[in-house]
Amino acid sequence: MSDFDEPKWAAGLAKPPAWRSKTEETVFENPWMRLTRHRVIAPTGQLADYAVMRPKNVATGVLPVHDDGTVVLVGQQRFAFANYSWEMPEGGASLDEDPFDGVRRELAEEAGLEAAHWTPALTMELSNSVTTEMAHTWIAWGLRPVPVAPDPTEVIAVVRVPFLDLLDEVGRGTVRDSLTVATAYKAYHMGLNGALPPALAKAMLGRV
Repeated sequence: MSDFDEPKWAAGLAKPPAWRSKTEETVFENPWMRLTRHRVIAPTGQLADYAVMRPKNVATGVLPVHDDGTVVLVGQQRFAFANYSWEMPEGGASLDEDPFDGVRRELAEEAGLEAAHWTPALTMELSNSVTTEMAHTWIAWGLRPVPVAPDPTEVIAVVRVPFLDLLDEVGRGTVRDSLTVATAYKAYHMGLNGALPPALAKAMLGRV
């Protein structure tokens, strides 16, 4: 069953049967995720094997925007891709925690900021063929500094860049983090369509 509305174009369209799990086995688990292996019946009726990674947190991220239209990004080493990644402040919230509480904590920990104003940007399924990981992102403004309490495993650089420069780098492929890419484009759309305060949108989109 879906817990969200369907697109308008999907109304009335016939759908195939859902995937069905006949057996489930936990093959790996740690404090952050669980990996399950399933014997399944596909929508075609074919038997198949399937594995799913089930995080024990939801992903959160925030695009912090200063009054002059600059945005705050953080740079850090990422293990999985063995690269240095520029991205908006991000983290996770436990499944029994309000994601908004988690993202406010990450903004303080990674960027040393708090925000007076927040608006939801996106809710995303990050890779829905292999994982149940969900992400929630926000746009925040009315920023002010707070003491930083960094994660002991992270070495983070913090920069301020014009919002349109971020969009340029997303387009060039130098910023690839999925939450940052998606939220930057959503912020651009919101700025053009009156979903952000006019003065903030003008500062962000000055040369558009």
